[in-house]
Amino acid sequence: MVYLSLGSNLGDRAIHLQSAIERINALGEVVAQSAFYETEPVEVSGHPWYLNCAIALKTEKMPKQLIAALLAIERDMGRRRSGERTPRKIDIDILLFGNSVIDSKELTVPHPEMHRRRFVLEPLVEIAPELRHPVFKRTVRELREALPPGQGVKKVSG
Repeated sequence: MVYLSLGSNLGDRAIHLQSAIERINALGEVVAQSAFYETEPVEVSGHPWYLNCAIALKTEKMPKQLIAALLAIERDMGRRRSGERTPRKIDIDILLFGNSVIDSKELTVPHPEMHRRRFVLEPLVEIAPELRHPVFKRTVRELREALPPGQGVKKVSG
């Protein structure tokens, strides 16, 4: 089971998320999807707010195959990775890949910032509250509860 975080802050954000989820479903089976959450941009100012969600994907793909397929979905949807934090139609991150810990040039799992981001943890808690982080050995609910106040996150659907 793989857990993904999706976000969009350009154009019709909900349509971009739905389109990405449909494409991801072709890589396996989306077995759970959170509601959509409107979230404040983190680490940048002046950007439009995001629409975010989390999904659980049952897949036979290996980590390198999956990240390549997800990057292809982003590219097909118009995402250009420049290394800078810019507004985007779609952003897809692998949060957790089973209990794997991966640290390669292409992929770091668990996502190195997930435990600091309310916009990731709030939707993830909705679909997998007792899921354990393989490094911190805490549930995603515990990680969310340990966050400091801030990071505006508001459920808008579901």
